[in-house]
Amino acid sequence: MLANAAHWAPKTLTSSAAPLRLIDDVGQPVFGHFDGPVSELGIEHFNYFNEMDKPASRLAKHFDYKQFQFVSIVTPHYVIGVALADIRYVGSAFCYLYGIKTNRLVESNWLKPLGLGYQMSDSPMQGNANIKGAKGTVEFEIEQGRWHLRLNTLGIEADLTLQPDVLSLPMAMCNPTGYSGWTYTQKHNALKVTGSLMIHHEPQPLQRAIAGYDFSAGYMRRETSWRWASINSLTECGSLGLNLAAGVNETGCNENVFWIDGERHLLGPVHFKFQRQTTDRTDNMGLWQIYTDNGQLALSFKPKNCRQEKLNLGLLKSNFRQYIGYFDGYIIDNFGQKHLLDNVLGLTEDHFARW
Repeated sequence: MLANAAHWAPKTLTSSAAPLRLIDDVGQPVFGHFDGPVSELGIEHFNYFNEMDKPASRLAKHFDYKQFQFVSIVTPHYVIGVALADIRYVGSAFCYLYGIKTNRLVESNWLKPLGLGYQMSDSPMQGNANIKGAKGTVEFEIEQGRWHLRLNTLGIEADLTLQPDVLSLPMAMCNPTGYSGWTYTQKHNALKVTGSLMIHHEPQPLQRAIAGYDFSAGYMRRETSWRWASINSLTECGSLGLNLAAGVNETGCNENVFWIDGERHLLGPVHFKFQRQTTDRTDNMGLWQIYTDNGQLALSFKPKNCRQEKLNLGLLKSNFRQYIGYFDGYIIDNFGQKHLLDNVLGLTEDHFARW
């Protein structure tokens, strides 16, 4: 639904053409928002220094680099979430299948040591990322910036392509991270889905399927955390995509963005207010509030289910919760148009990592 928003004064957040290589000729990353993906990261050209301003060792340059990729697919009956991560010491992946009508979530997990048995794409424009094992196979293939997803796990047989509108732009940006690091993040939501999807040998229609992806990489903080919200939805007013985050990309610019019928609207910083779970129970998940100080956005989120994982390996830790639920509230786009959300399916996440 749309409504006027006379009190909101639109402000233009600027972006620039994407560099062909993220690391420039003097070994430093190019910061800011870009109107498209970079062709290559070029991490081998990065002049990395430690906190004492000395050149980082070869081992530090290798092990301090982190990368993850994520795809979310929403159909009328299911939500599929699938991720691959490389934190150098280990590679990991998960895939979950959530039944919207049954509120039932099942998942598979993979954990591989030191680069063995998995592969990551080193370019947001071109490459292959995959992991294989007894629980099945996950594969992301990127061709000229277009994402393909292949799955064979949990009774899911998928060969899917994520199709953006011709003029739709992703959110692509790079920020300083920590003392001398950087993070490149690229996300695109509300993408059409083509191909084939079978779940438990039953073909799934894709006319109303919608998806989003996340490619994030860089020299992130050794100990970090973030809160995140995401929507891929087909509403009565068209396709709606949303990405909101707090905790990683907040130095200079942020990764908050709203897509309506493929048109990208960069947003300002947001706050997340919720009661963090201290147990693994899923029957006490409280309401989230997500809002901006300037009134451009105010959303509530009611979780229905949760994919969670806790790993404490001493040197490495992860406390991860990704919630599936429903959003209500409003978003005002960059033209001052107010978009009302009423029981819109989406995701939130609360994550601590030491890597």
